[in-house]
Amino acid sequence: MRRFLERFDLVDVIMWLIAAAILTLVVIGSIATLRSEKYTTEQWFDLVVSGLTQGSIYALIALGYTMVYGVLRMINFAHSEVFMSGAFIGYFPASWMVASGFMERNPLVGILALFIIAALTSIVVAILLERIAYRPLRRAPRLVPLITAVGASLFLQYTFRGLFGSQVRSYPTFAALAGKWMLPGGFDIDKISVIVIVAAAAMMLVLYLYVQRTRAGRAIRAVAEDKDVAALMGIDVDGAIVRTFVLGAFFAGLAGVLYAMVFRQVTFYMGFIPGIKAFTAAVLGGIGNIPGAMLGGLVLGVTESVGTILFLDGLGVPAPYQLKDAIAFTVLVLILILRPTGILGERLARAKA
Repeated sequence: MRRFLERFDLVDVIMWLIAAAILTLVVIGSIATLRSEKYTTEQWFDLVVSGLTQGSIYALIALGYTMVYGVLRMINFAHSEVFMSGAFIGYFPASWMVASGFMERNPLVGILALFIIAALTSIVVAILLERIAYRPLRRAPRLVPLITAVGASLFLQYTFRGLFGSQVRSYPTFAALAGKWMLPGGFDIDKISVIVIVAAAAMMLVLYLYVQRTRAGRAIRAVAEDKDVAALMGIDVDGAIVRTFVLGAFFAGLAGVLYAMVFRQVTFYMGFIPGIKAFTAAVLGGIGNIPGAMLGGLVLGVTESVGTILFLDGLGVPAPYQLKDAIAFTVLVLILILRPTGILGERLARAKA
């Protein structure tokens, strides 16, 4: 008993009791929902596909959070606006290409051009953030760049509002991506969902290979391990940090276009909720861990889509899907209680913590 009391204090016990209560409700609600047979197999399939689609977008955004944290040990809360800027600026060429008929005549060229424009926009915003807001504060106490990141996020939001207005803009529909594909067994799946999932998986694989197998990727990992030692070994620390921001922004810009294609709306505050969800995904998978960010995004997306129905419908909640954001943040609370390092995370040494 004495060892138990020395290892766990009253707060730990209370937090574990809260986690146990939440998990108990989840199990009870799930069993009740499945026993009711209220939803068909096709509906569960659609929920899983929807979750994988959202989760793929969260994962792409989460890569920026986890890479910057891995190198600088800071949370770049302005990354949500890096995501927003790519989607927002991409709206204008997308609208022109659809209105002029260019997208219908050359769908592949048009979509690639749209991705390039969005990615370049996000990269420019991220480089400016790193150079103006973060680099001068690199040796400052950790709270200072965190506050700066929040301020930079608000600055970017209201800059876009001032330049382009506060109205919600309807993202155009691309004829080449409309419709569904029929699968064996009577299932169907939206074309855009398949494209989002496949594209996200391919891009995440490319990033992983880049970081693990290339010289520039090894430089980034060396800087993440110890900036001072990396500099003594001849590595350009500033260059590696800029590449980290560029990579995160590149994937955020692509995610912005995919998000706009799925939800078909862009606005100056569109980055806030997906950004928070992506940060949750990064923490869920293990902040600073690239495969963890990918896994965390997918787990969060599926939990948010399937879990709202599976966990809450059986408990008698009248509109469970309205609580999907609550489910996402409940998952964050649980993972912080049960495994603070995340699914694939490792305990940090005191020098890095």
